[in-house]
Order: sequence, then structure tokens, then C-alpha cells
Amino acid sequence: MGLEVSFLYLPLLSGLNTKSNMNINIPGLHNSDENHWQTIWENDHPSKFYRVIQSDWEKPDCVEWISKMEEELKQFDYKQLILIGHSVGCVTIIKWFEMYGHAIKGALFVAPSDVDSPGYPSYITGFNPMPASKLPFPTIVVASTDDHVVDFERAQLFARNWGSELVTLKEAGHIESKSGFGKWDFGLELIDRLKQMKVA
Repeated sequence: MGLEVSFLYLPLLSGLNTKSNMNINIPGLHNSDENHWQTIWENDHPSKFYRVIQSDWEKPDCVEWISKMEEELKQFDYKQLILIGHSVGCVTIIKWFEMYGHAIKGALFVAPSDVDSPGYPSYITGFNPMPASKLPFPTIVVASTDDHVVDFERAQLFARNWGSELVTLKEAGHIESKSGFGKWDFGLELIDRLKQMKVA
């Protein structure tokens, strides 16, 4: 698995040691399993990572998912949050922002699924159309060249539309535990990168 990046990295999770600087994991369909990088980050850094737990992981409903996000995130200072989405969790973050409008510190979108794809599962409801507006907070899109959930060209389009920095992983699948992404330190480096970014 290769990667194309063009920036220097800072020490992992520098300064992210208070609840006000929490990193919020928003998993996708089926939740993130015990070998998934989101779970490992939570286990390795329990004071720095928090997961929004959805009531139904098997049949995601956009209204329910973003409502649950809002309910659970009220305990935090929105402006200090880094939101970390995987797959349809990325779209959930943007739909939540479109609904509630809270300013956040930044968002990391890993392998965003294409909810407008003709073959997208019908039991994942309410997430389309795919958000296409520029986001007013720093964002990074991490996309694989061979993700079965989204064509790479579409992922590139999402990054352009959202005003995101694009990080490309070559032949990385859906960037999950099944494709070998467990203890993913590079992802932690991207969180530090987000902390230094400003909206263009």
C-alpha cells in the first residue's frame, strides 16, 4: 500500500489531552470492529477519543444518525472537536453540520462512501444527495485508489467540492481492518495536521 502526501508531520496527537479537545469517531455501516483503527485509537487513547454509538448499525438512517450525533456531542465544546468519519460516517458528519450548523475544529473523512452510486445499498437511507458545498472548517479526505465503495475519481470530486486536502492511499481497499488498517499511526498524524490547518 503506497501513499501520496506532500507535508511534514508533527508529533502524534500533540496537545490533545483534554476533554475539550476530544476526537470524535463516527463509524460507518456495521460499526468499526475491534481490529479497526477507530477502535484501536479509542483503546490506546481513551481520554482523547470518543465514539458516537448509533442505535442501528445495520440499517443506517440519516435523520436518526445525525440526531444521535447532536445528542451525544452536546457534552463537548463543538469548536474544539475533530470529527473522524469512516465510510458513510463521513457523510453523516456533513449532514449533521448542514442540519445544526455547529462550528468545529476540523474533520477527517476516511474512505467516504458514495451515497449517490446506483448500486448503493437501499437499506442505508436518507443520506443522498451527496453533499457538494465547500465546508467552512479544515478537512482532509483520505481516499484509496481501489475502494469498492467509491470510485477514486468520485472521491477526488468530493475533496474538491468540500475544499478538503486530498491524501491518496494506493490500493488500500476501504481503509478498514479487512484491508489491513488496524494500528494506523498515519491517521493520527493527519489529526495533528488538521490542528494546524486553516480554511483557504
